Amino acid sequence: MIPRKLEPIICDLLEEFRIVYLTGPRQAGKTTLVRAIADRLQMSYVTLDNQAILASVRNDPRGFLLSLGEQKLALDEFQYVPSLISTVKEISDALPPDQKGKFLLTGSADIFRSAKTQEALPGHMARLVLYPLSVSEINKPARNIIDYLLAGDFSSEQVPLTDRKQLAGYMLQGGYPEVQSKSGRAKRIWFDSYIEGRLFKDFESLYTARGDFHSKLRALVPYVAGLSGNLLKYANVANDLELNDKLIKTYIEILELMFIVRRVPAYLKNPAKRQAARMPKLHFVDVGLACHLLGLRNEQQLMSHSLFGSLLESLMYMEFSKQACWAQDDIALYHFRDQRKNEVDIVLERPNSKILGVDIKAAASVDERDFRGLIKLAEYAGNKFEQGCLFYTGEQILPFQHKQHRLYALPLALVFGRTMPSSGSEKGSELFS
Repeated sequence: MIPRKLEPIICDLLEEFRIVYLTGPRQAGKTTLVRAIADRLQMSYVTLDNQAILASVRNDPRGFLLSLGEQKLALDEFQYVPSLISTVKEISDALPPDQKGKFLLTGSADIFRSAKTQEALPGHMARLVLYPLSVSEINKPARNIIDYLLAGDFSSEQVPLTDRKQLAGYMLQGGYPEVQSKSGRAKRIWFDSYIEGRLFKDFESLYTARGDFHSKLRALVPYVAGLSGNLLKYANVANDLELNDKLIKTYIEILELMFIVRRVPAYLKNPAKRQAARMPKLHFVDVGLACHLLGLRNEQQLMSHSLFGSLLESLMYMEFSKQACWAQDDIALYHFRDQRKNEVDIVLERPNSKILGVDIKAAASVDERDFRGLIKLAEYAGNKFEQGCLFYTGEQILPFQHKQHRLYALPLALVFGRTMPSSGSEKGSELFS
């Protein structure tokens, strides 16, 4: 079992909250992690994937929980019985103020995402997301990239090269724990099984409208895999698939609830002004699954594909999202695009509204033209802009500057690989104006 970065955080939160809810996509490793924590903390473990237990709980949810008495409970696949929420709240409300860690709940659909369900358990619950394995969990670099960027101390060091073939390998492999040791053939079979047995099955349980949705969903899912890393305009998707745009939006909202896709809001300094595009950007949560849906089976196919850059952006966005879950500081993630189509792939916003811009380039060299999007973001954000970083496949940390704005070229190996000992100070780039 690959150690998960969230494990100590979950254990700490169980000492401070009555309820910890761990959500995330199917097969991300929630059950394995929660069973290990339950064994360590001597919690009872129950899974609602067991049909007999599920039938009993649906028949009498209150009686089921009350029958456990004083025991602390790890309850897996909690989303199958949403009616348990009221009983969980009742039991939680009755606990002495100093009694914590009563419930560790998991769910593959984010039922606590809505304001209504969050209001049911005010102050009692901590919510965490367990995504598929991050590249950093697999490769074990020492740094958390979010904390590293927010600290802003980019002292010169030499790191390993990260070439396009390595990046393609990361994208094709994805992060689902079960595929990490599988052969190419076995991995393809696993992805097919995941799509048929989990994605479509879970969609059916969340989609309440009548009628045949299977053919529409089968057309939509590979299509949105090809949209990963691009702006999402529902009307365009609807036109291409000859479907209703409201239906497309509903389907994508459900896919997001299932952690298949993520919609990233646009960074808007002043929503009343139209200086920046408002459309969300779409990313596939697991780029390995996206590659499978697109028929990409090896590094050479992916490296020469027109979607290589977009899929790399999705890989980086999700790596940032995953590492943000265990970073020291809180951040919000956005994208930026102005009316002249200058773009920044990722915008990190601190709680004090200060921002950092991050762009990704799958090349081993950079020049001032590559910083155009970051410069436009800096001009748009004004004094909220702290610095901009361009990740590339080279091996040197290079400082750049535009007027008063701090800009850096940073190796992708800082995110994905182990840092090598510095071989001495490196000369930075020439400043440009």
